[in-house]
Amino acid sequence: MKIEVLGPGCDKCESLAGKAKAVADRLGLQYDFEKVKDFNEIAKRGVLVTPALVVNGEVKAMGRVPNEEELVRWLQPAGQE
Repeated sequence: MKIEVLGPGCDKCESLAGKAKAVADRLGLQYDFEKVKDFNEIAKRGVLVTPALVVNGEVKAMGRVPNEEELVRWLQPAGQE
């Protein structure tokens, strides 16, 4: 599974990155993690507000830090594909 956090590196971006990794680790998922800070790349993905969470190429959230329940709901099935 690939987890990406899109954003310039602000506090919310760092919070999202930390939460996503923590949930994936707690669930025992294998994943590649990447932070995408290039605004051109972020815009190519249709993200207008950061931070954004992308799981296996699909934008799951943008402009906010999802709660743990949402992260589990998105990461668990993606990690089993």
